[in-house]
Amino acid sequence: MAKIALITGATAGIGEACAHTFAREGYDLILTGRRMDRLDTLAQKLNDKYNIEVAVSSFDVRNRDEVIRSLDGLPSQWRQVDVLVNNAGLSQGLDPVNEGNIDDWDTMIDTNIKGLLYVSRIVSNWMIKNGRGHIINIGSIAGKEVYANGNVYCATKHAVDALNKGMRIDLLSHGIKVTAVHPGAVETEFSEVRFKGDKDRAKKVYEGFEPLVANDIAETIWFVASRPAHVNINDIVVMPTAQSGATNIFRSK
Repeated sequence: MAKIALITGATAGIGEACAHTFAREGYDLILTGRRMDRLDTLAQKLNDKYNIEVAVSSFDVRNRDEVIRSLDGLPSQWRQVDVLVNNAGLSQGLDPVNEGNIDDWDTMIDTNIKGLLYVSRIVSNWMIKNGRGHIINIGSIAGKEVYANGNVYCATKHAVDALNKGMRIDLLSHGIKVTAVHPGAVETEFSEVRFKGDKDRAKKVYEGFEPLVANDIAETIWFVASRPAHVNINDIVVMPTAQSGATNIFRSK
C-alpha cells in the first residue's frame, strides 16, 4: 500500500510543488485548497504522470465547520495519512500596526494559526490511531525575526514556531514526528497576495537577487520527510544565498 501525504494550500506555490515531489516519490495524495478547478487540474496531471491516487477536497482552512466536514467525509482508507504538510498560509498588507487593516489581521490569524490547528487536530488523531505519522508545519523567517510593518504576519508565524514545538512535545509519546520548515524569500504568489494583486509591487520584492523558488522548499520538505524512522528534523531555516536575515538581502542592482 502506498504512503499518503495530505497537503494543504496545494493549488499554487510551495503546496503545488510538494504535490509534485511527493507524487514523484510514489505517495498517494490528499490535496486541499480553495480553488477546486486548480485542484482537479493538478490531480489529473499527477495521476497521468505518476500513476498515483489523488483525493481532492476544496475548503477554506479558516472555516472550522468546512474543515471538519471535508476531512471527516474522506473514506476510511484516506485516513491512513503518513505525512501532513501544513502549508496553507498567507500575508495581507504591509502596514505599521497603528494603520493596520483589521480584516487583514483576522485573515492572517484565522488562516495561519487557527486553520493550521483545525487541520492538525483532526489529522493528528488519525496518526495516533494509526501509530505513525509526520506533521510538517511551514513557518517563515518571519517566525524567527520581526521586521518593520510585518507585525501581525510575523506574530502568526512566531505562533507556528511555538505550536510546532508544542506539537513535538505533545505527540512525542505517540511516535509522531513534528517538523517546522522556515523559508526566507521564495518567489511564489506570496507577495502578490500580500499586495492584493499588485503584480508590479510584488515583482520588486525579488529584484536584484535570486530568490528561492517553490521547488527548493518542496525538496527540503521531502528531505525532512524521507529521514529514517529514528530521525526527526525539529526545525530548519532555508534562505536564498543572497539573504542572511528577514531584512538583510544583498541586491546586485
